[in-house]
Amino acid sequence: MLNNKRNKYKTLSDEALLRSYKEKPSLEIIGEYYQRYGHLVMGTSMKYLKNKFDAEDLVMHLFEKLPSKLHDNNINRFKPWLYMVTKNECLMLLRKKGIKTLELMREPKQTNELELKIEKETQLLILENALEELKEEQKNCIKLFYIENKSYQEIADLTQLDLKKVKSAIQNGKRNLKINLEHNNEFKSIQ
Repeated sequence: MLNNKRNKYKTLSDEALLRSYKEKPSLEIIGEYYQRYGHLVMGTSMKYLKNKFDAEDLVMHLFEKLPSKLHDNNINRFKPWLYMVTKNECLMLLRKKGIKTLELMREPKQTNELELKIEKETQLLILENALEELKEEQKNCIKLFYIENKSYQEIADLTQLDLKKVKSAIQNGKRNLKINLEHNNEFKSIQ
């Protein structure tokens, strides 16, 4: 029975999972979020707290509080929201311990390969989520051009769009992606 629910939830998008939770709160849904994002919450916590034990405690604490947070907040995009909640929880814990957080506003120095990998994975997830916010035509053209390394002509052939329309979709998509990321303070600048 539990395995059937787990499989059902596994196929849902984050937003569909959230709608399902709002309709009928379930610990299985919280468990699914933990399966999907526990490692990213841990990585973000390690980035700020620099202490494995505090980071593990924060992850458990955050997922214990997640049901009330999901109920109390209007969430449009789950991944960036969870990242910001995690970051805020880390900053609150550091303040509670009396550690000055002013240094955390600047980009922390990466001290090892694991931290670099976690940071990159977090940024890729944020970028992927922002990409999903684009209009379908822009999203498809950008994915084909930047991810699949297709030429303008190949994209035009695949999408049945005029060559000028492809170029325009890529240019506008890049601009909208940059605006979205800067608006949400995810990246200072995308080149």
